[in-house]
Amino acid sequence: MISRNWLVAAGAVAALAFGVAACGGDDDGNGGSSDNGNGDSAELSGSVLIDGSSTVAPLSEPMGVLFAEEHADVDVSVGTSGTGGGFEKFCAGETDISDASRVIGDDEIAACESNGIDYEEVSVANDALSVVVHPDNPVTCMTVDQLNQIYGPDATATSWSEIDGLDAEFDADLQIFSPGADSGTFDYFTEAINGEEGAQRSKDVNVVGEDDNATVTGVAGSEGGIGYFGYSFFTENQDQLKALEIENEEGDCVAPSEEAAQDGSYNPLGRQLFIYPSAQALEKPEVLEFVNFYIENVNDVAADAGFIALTDEQIAEAQAKVDSLTGGGSGTEEEGE
Repeated sequence: MISRNWLVAAGAVAALAFGVAACGGDDDGNGGSSDNGNGDSAELSGSVLIDGSSTVAPLSEPMGVLFAEEHADVDVSVGTSGTGGGFEKFCAGETDISDASRVIGDDEIAACESNGIDYEEVSVANDALSVVVHPDNPVTCMTVDQLNQIYGPDATATSWSEIDGLDAEFDADLQIFSPGADSGTFDYFTEAINGEEGAQRSKDVNVVGEDDNATVTGVAGSEGGIGYFGYSFFTENQDQLKALEIENEEGDCVAPSEEAAQDGSYNPLGRQLFIYPSAQALEKPEVLEFVNFYIENVNDVAADAGFIALTDEQIAEAQAKVDSLTGGGSGTEEEGE
């Protein structure tokens, strides 16, 4: 299924590409030439292989389309095997870039190290991980503890009436939806809500794998439905779903939004989204050009694709991290937060 947000973003991509082309190319009118990173102008060709998070893919896909408008001989391929599945391929040297909705884990770091894969964690968007329910659900705000009563590894609730302290009475049967274990969203949510990455109830849960559209369909079709995914999927489907406010560390109920994700008030479910390029892949001019292009143009596409833009400081940090891998700047390698 092609997402509506992706189609909107594709329109923005076309408009931006037209603007880039209108600003000029090289002297002979050929827009397919580019600086290869060594100060020499050269035709780019080859491929850029990306895999990983289904949350980040709807951003990487239009960025690939936009890049192809300038570099028609470069094929940008974006797969969605999940953050975990993407890191498995990346650390085996099978891909150039890994899309990720969480930071790389210890086991994945070890796998990359054992295979000599050097990399950096590059922020490409902010996100407000959204907990969604049916529009007729009268509940408006939930605490971490209340969500744990639904999703925790020891949770047994089968009805909304069994959840303690809700701000509205509701007795519909719970229909619980969740991404699969390869999902970075699953990892992030379980750690934030259940206190342990990967710890979640296994009984009475509809596991949808990497198919976030299945969560949309399931929750929209069930009065007692509840699920979670990235903010872009909520904005795309807000005519069918309601996003819950989440009580933050200060005790305030906060809805997922651009402002709340950027100012940190949407905690603990505010996060950053990443791409992980490898140093080995960045030795290929087409990959290096694509990553630099991604950082330079991502905010022009992010909002139309339903993502929350990077701040100026985050963009500068992202570029510095790429430079640190290539020796092209003064950025220093930093640990992922």
